[in-house]
Amino acid sequence: MLTVGNLVILFQSALSQGLLWSLLTIGVFLTYRILDIADLTAEGTFPLGAGIAALAITKGTSPYLACLLAFLGGVLAGLVTGIFHTKLKIPALLAGIITMTGLYSITNRVMGAPNLSLLGSKTVYSFFENLGLTKTDAAIIVGVLFALLVILVLHFFFKTEMGLAIRATGDNDAMSEANGINTDNMKLIGYMLSNGCIALSGALLAQNNGYADLNSGVGTIVIGLAAIIIAEVLFRNKPLLWRMLTIVLGAVIYRFILAIVFEFDVQPSDIKLFSALILVVCLSLPQIRTSFGQRKAAKGGAK
Repeated sequence: MLTVGNLVILFQSALSQGLLWSLLTIGVFLTYRILDIADLTAEGTFPLGAGIAALAITKGTSPYLACLLAFLGGVLAGLVTGIFHTKLKIPALLAGIITMTGLYSITNRVMGAPNLSLLGSKTVYSFFENLGLTKTDAAIIVGVLFALLVILVLHFFFKTEMGLAIRATGDNDAMSEANGINTDNMKLIGYMLSNGCIALSGALLAQNNGYADLNSGVGTIVIGLAAIIIAEVLFRNKPLLWRMLTIVLGAVIYRFILAIVFEFDVQPSDIKLFSALILVVCLSLPQIRTSFGQRKAAKGGAK
């Protein structure tokens, strides 16, 4: 039975997890909304970032440097997908699938095993935990700091000439090219930034979970899309900065919904099913809202 106390605990957990997942959501947003490309590389980049960070930390590397290495690994993965799509003219969806498939073997090579434990290792949360904070509170603080850092960097980047060119490419590829923009290069940069953010999310979540797992990327694209759709349904027609901030909130709401679902004795193995169902509901809401508005208007006209 859900009580107020349970809801508070669930919200704290959803907040900590949602903030860490929000970096993946921002990455998916960059390709899905900014570039108007469906990129499935995310499902390979996420565990790659986790594996790189876990390996680096177990070898004695600073966890912050490990996060940077994970980000760069994601950037390289995005570059590969971008080259497949822009230079080799492979359709975007297929290019992402190819890279995702290849990254499975690469990540396995990086980790040397399907799982890599981080128990007892120093992580980005260790500093705050040493101050006496709980693991959840430490994750919230780290999540806020990383999410704000990524959002601010992207906000200022998209105000630059290159950033505006990327946005223009996503809005109208043909018109952008006619105006002298190298759209292929803009897509490459978009792919790289997107997958860098996704790999960074994988690195942070691996450190929070205490291990990196080869199969952790399965279904991540659905998680990212669900958070984006939730944010767009609740907060429509916002400027880019506010859209990225609402995406973070969308990720938190998504995790909170899942947390409540699991309170009803749902098997952990069913998480992907409920993720898909939540996405279906979120995607249907605009249509339901439009249909409801039309019926209401029709009734009003009839009177």
